Amino acid sequence: MKKNYYILLFFLAIFMGCTNKNKSRKNIVSSEDSLTTYLSLANDNNVTKELKQKYTRRAFDIIINQKDDSINKVNLFKVANRYYNMNDWERYFEISKLILERSNNSLDTVHAAKAYVYLGDYYQKKSISDSAFYCYYKAEKFYLKLNDNYNIAKTRMSKANLRFSENDLFDSEITIFKALRIIKQIKADDLLYQSYNLLGILYNEREEYSKSLEFHNKALASLDGNTIPAEFQSKATSLNNIGYVYLNLKKYEQAKNYFKEGLKQENLFVEKASLYAMLLDNLAYAKFKLKETKELPNMFYSALKIRDSLHLTSGIIINKTHLSEYYAFQKDTLKAIQYAKQALALSRSTKRLRSILETLKQMGVVDPKNASTYSKEYILINDRLQKIERKIGEKFTRIEYETDEIKVENTNLEGQNKKLLLFFGGFVILALLLYIINNQKVKQRELLFIQQQQQANAEIYNLLINQQNTIEKNNIKEKKRVARELHDGVLGRMFGVRINLDGLNKLKDDSGIEMRLNYLTELKNIEQDIREISHNLNREKSELINNFVAIVTNLFEEQKKTFSTKFLAHVDPSIKWDSIDNIVKINIYRILQESLQNCNKYANATKIKVEFRKQNDNLVLKISDDGLGYNVNRTKKGIGLQNIKTRTIECEGTLEIKSKKGEGTSITIIIPIKETQKTTA
Repeated sequence: MKKNYYILLFFLAIFMGCTNKNKSRKNIVSSEDSLTTYLSLANDNNVTKELKQKYTRRAFDIIINQKDDSINKVNLFKVANRYYNMNDWERYFEISKLILERSNNSLDTVHAAKAYVYLGDYYQKKSISDSAFYCYYKAEKFYLKLNDNYNIAKTRMSKANLRFSENDLFDSEITIFKALRIIKQIKADDLLYQSYNLLGILYNEREEYSKSLEFHNKALASLDGNTIPAEFQSKATSLNNIGYVYLNLKKYEQAKNYFKEGLKQENLFVEKASLYAMLLDNLAYAKFKLKETKELPNMFYSALKIRDSLHLTSGIIINKTHLSEYYAFQKDTLKAIQYAKQALALSRSTKRLRSILETLKQMGVVDPKNASTYSKEYILINDRLQKIERKIGEKFTRIEYETDEIKVENTNLEGQNKKLLLFFGGFVILALLLYIINNQKVKQRELLFIQQQQQANAEIYNLLINQQNTIEKNNIKEKKRVARELHDGVLGRMFGVRINLDGLNKLKDDSGIEMRLNYLTELKNIEQDIREISHNLNREKSELINNFVAIVTNLFEEQKKTFSTKFLAHVDPSIKWDSIDNIVKINIYRILQESLQNCNKYANATKIKVEFRKQNDNLVLKISDDGLGYNVNRTKKGIGLQNIKTRTIECEGTLEIKSKKGEGTSITIIIPIKETQKTTA
């Protein structure tokens, strides 16, 4: 029953997990669908501005909570476009700035450049020309790095438009031709149209009317490919501009025909009401100049109504100036002055100096009594305007120069930083080389010292061996002499006595027999004792041939004499010490000394055991005690243990130390016996 319960819980958990996963997927799809829907509704011209703003905010709320990537930035640009279309400049600015910050943080040059263009458009709309120019300039530099020719040309056209709006006509013309050089290398009909159209407007402003008409006609001809969307109403724009040039040429009939043709363009009023109002006002003005007053002033009023509904301030000023001219022609001075004053007041409220100049000129015409006052103001404003325009041109040049200079300074700083980095890197490498060289020298000195130490140890060992050999030779010589004396002297005489006594067997009395038997028994005992002494002396001789064992035995004997601790030692007789290298034997001897010293000093043991044994092709030395012990992992290794470890490594052996507090310590050293190690000790 319990098993079935767990199985049920398991399947329920899987089902719930799948359900949650499906829900989360639905939420994602729903979120994406909602974003598309909101962006689409925010761009619908049939929706009120309030609803457009509401949908745009909802789209932004979805986007801002998504991952910051390229798609996220694209969607943010869509939101910025919606605010641009609604003339909500503050929101447009905030979104553009947010995109720029995110692009800079993620080193996204493509979207950073586009964000600079958007900010440039904002500053141009707000008539903050220096900031607008700086943003366009930054965008252009980014696009040059990206080798994006289309956007390089497009940004240059934005700069040219800005220069034109500030009446910097000369630099505007140069910038357009810079853009044209790139446009002609790529297929970009929209930019080609814009460049020709702006050149036409620029030359009209400079009163070079033939050039103006040439470029306006080129702009119109570039539309034959039908690559520019019809809703842009580019043809109507060009027709209006050509008509305006003819107005300035006082060729009013040709102007009227172009304005009429422009108004005939399909869906013009729906798609571009501002252009429709401009064409209508210009047509009315052409008719006014031709004295065709049948539809006037209604055409002026119709255009004014459209412009007023769209809050087109500059268009309203022109419209009212035209109405003032019309009523002045009609000798209705009151209305002429009324509309001229309204135009002047509106111009002053916008602080647009060119508009103020145009309306002041009209006021001087319709109000001759105060003409001198208006003329004085006109002269002052005109001088001021020329100074401002000159400063603006200089400011644009200075922005380019200062930005380039900052770039040069940054490049110089980068160069200096690189030099410093190279210098520092070289210094570090040099220091590292010196350290390595010094370290190698130290290691060489250490190696030389170790070699000298090994040589000294070998010499010490050889001296010990020689000393021991001398002692042993003397001992053997002495033992031989004693054995010889015993054998040849004492035994010989004793043998003679035994023979003589054996002659007592001829005596038949009881005393003789008893004496003989006693002497014989005693002599046999003496003879046996002497033989045993002789044999023992000869056995010690063979055992003492191996001097290393004798040295170790002496060490053990010294340990027993000096310390009261019970000492046990065992040396495996099967070990062939003559096959073991002297250096190995020196190290074993020193390890034994060090280990016994540690036991005596620190272990406080009651029993010490030393064992030499042969295990396969290895020599095993084990030293153990029943002393205090210690924590092997925590206790800091002293010089003694370090020496034991070093000597074990020199013998190519392995060291194992086992110890616990209260349970004693054991040291096991395993050293391989190599066949090449055949030097005699």
